[in-house]
Amino acid sequence: MTLTTQKMTFEEYLAYDDGTDTHYELVDGELVPMPPESRLNARIAMFLVAELLHFIPFRLICCKDTEIEVSGRFAQARLPDLLVLTEALDDILGDARGTITREMLPPQLVVEVVSPGKESKDRDYRLKRTEYAARGIQEYWVIDPICQVITVFTLVDGFYAGEEFRGEQPMTSPTFPDLGLTAERVLNAGG
Repeated sequence: MTLTTQKMTFEEYLAYDDGTDTHYELVDGELVPMPPESRLNARIAMFLVAELLHFIPFRLICCKDTEIEVSGRFAQARLPDLLVLTEALDDILGDARGTITREMLPPQLVVEVVSPGKESKDRDYRLKRTEYAARGIQEYWVIDPICQVITVFTLVDGFYAGEEFRGEQPMTSPTFPDLGLTAERVLNAGG
């Protein structure tokens, strides 16, 4: 569901405030409200934060609080479930609004946890996959609690190559080769 009838620019999106706590993504110049996360999706994201803290400082992990400008026919911004910044990107962002513009370096890793429904699945597996690849994000994870699969996409020559992980299969991550997680452990949020 979109809210605007006239296409917004990226600058208008950055200045937009409707006085609520609703989070939006900007898709083809239109505001799209993001539904509240399910408890499972939030637990998965928080579990990953806890695991990543063994490898990187807390300040480099963003969980539903940093948006990223991506390319599209019109202005677009995505709000990933979790992303990992580079040191240089962290220095640029500082404590201002968490917005990674196209002029900035991309994050190291972006993670999306798929919510129920075809629209969410299409958005995370198809649309964001294309947008994040075009943005030059080297690693993109799609965590799908419904299908019980994690797909780790790695950027190769401008396109993502994906590897699926299920059950007790150990995940591999070029960004975090020593992570030591299985798909089951992530999908159950460590439980």
